[in-house]
Amino acid sequence: MAEGCMMALRYGMVFFNLLFWLGGCGILGVGIWLSVTQGNFATLSSSLPSLSAANLLITVGTIIMVIGCLGCVGAVKESRPLLLTFFILLLLIFFLEILCIMLFFIYQDEIDQHAQRDLKKGLQLFGTEGNVGLTNAWMIVQTDFRCCGVTNHTDWFEVYNASRVPDSCCLEYSDNCGLDNPGTWWTAVKKQPCANIAICHSEKHNATLFVIYDQKSRFSCKRS
Repeated sequence: MAEGCMMALRYGMVFFNLLFWLGGCGILGVGIWLSVTQGNFATLSSSLPSLSAANLLITVGTIIMVIGCLGCVGAVKESRPLLLTFFILLLLIFFLEILCIMLFFIYQDEIDQHAQRDLKKGLQLFGTEGNVGLTNAWMIVQTDFRCCGVTNHTDWFEVYNASRVPDSCCLEYSDNCGLDNPGTWWTAVKKQPCANIAICHSEKHNATLFVIYDQKSRFSCKRS
């Protein structure tokens, strides 16, 4: 009886870790695909240019694959060192996640302020040589999210030293439409900064985070 339970536990561990490993392979594959097909889409951050969706997926996928492989091989060979390493890594990841969540809520205002400063700093690199990825990223974000600027459309005035915005801020895209009347720009009509839109987009796709963040967010999510 005891031997049967141990065998069932062993196969369960192998099955679980195999799924874990396959999940890591899938995430890694998506990250590589994004890196290859969307290589010109970079991060919006000027201080962390390597912090792109593709790089994050590749990193997370690799970590999951390594941990899953350790657990799977350890269960098959009944290796205590490998299983011990597997459980230690899982515990470390769990505690790191808890720590990051706690730090996020404790220093939320500071994080928001730093993120907005960093994004505004990145605006200064828009359209400059060697920053094609950042430029494309801002164009895609403003077009898809229908927003303009980090906090509002006036963020772009400091970039151009004039009352104009990129053409991706326009309600109806056309060449040099960013020079037109502010009434034709997204923020001037919708009053939706890209920072707000990004938060609302994340909340829409994660009901749990929405419930938690809704009580803490400094922004109001206005649905169009």
